[in-house]
Amino acid sequence: MSQVHFEISGRVAEIRLDNPAKLNAFTVDMLTQFAAHLEKIEDNGDIACVLVTAVESKAFCSGADINGWGDLTPAQFSRNWVRGGHRMFDRLARLSKPTIAVLGAHAFGGGLELAAACDARVMAPRATIALPEAGIGIVPGWSGTQRLARLLPEPMLKEMAIFGRRIGAERALQVGFVAEVADDPRAAADAMAARVCELSPRAVEVAKSMIHAARGEDAGAMVEALGSAAIAASDDRAEGVGSFREKRKPKFSGN
Repeated sequence: MSQVHFEISGRVAEIRLDNPAKLNAFTVDMLTQFAAHLEKIEDNGDIACVLVTAVESKAFCSGADINGWGDLTPAQFSRNWVRGGHRMFDRLARLSKPTIAVLGAHAFGGGLELAAACDARVMAPRATIALPEAGIGIVPGWSGTQRLARLLPEPMLKEMAIFGRRIGAERALQVGFVAEVADDPRAAADAMAARVCELSPRAVEVAKSMIHAARGEDAGAMVEALGSAAIAASDDRAEGVGSFREKRKPKFSGN
């Protein structure tokens, strides 16, 4: 039975975690399912925005299910669990569509890292964020010390990762990590998604790529993608393709 659901409503896609007995913690299968949904979204040109949600629980996502990694060897833990999770989270962060995390409850560890991989976050007033890994003898492994370091002030990140403190919604809002604190975060996210659907999909995609390139999120690939998109619209590209197919010397115009 799937614990990561995928639905499309109009032009908005939703990926929903469904593991409430474990506070929506990730298992290996859930990582695989999540990644598969991301591929479907990327290939669907009709989707304009993506919501990342969770079924009702005490947590949006409590991180990683300890039963999924507790018995792994050091090599397996590093190579399979950490790096496998990183690949999925990086795929989410680099999705061409805008993404919104709906934090109706607490986001701890991998749950916070999941939210950080989205473009925007909406949070319920009583929800908190935390990096509790040191309490069980590990460290954040799915970009908690890397991507979050670009999104949060260093002292706040250290409060969570080193001092084990939770950060409330209002503080997260004050530093810009959260776009909005709302009693009904899903309704607020729906409103944001509806606005995205009114905008130019191509302009939104390119703007996201430019911002990511500036902050170092897969900068090399972003720069080459933008450059390739520009050259694809040129007369020279059409001439190059045409001359190749016609087995003749190209006559480039520079346009």
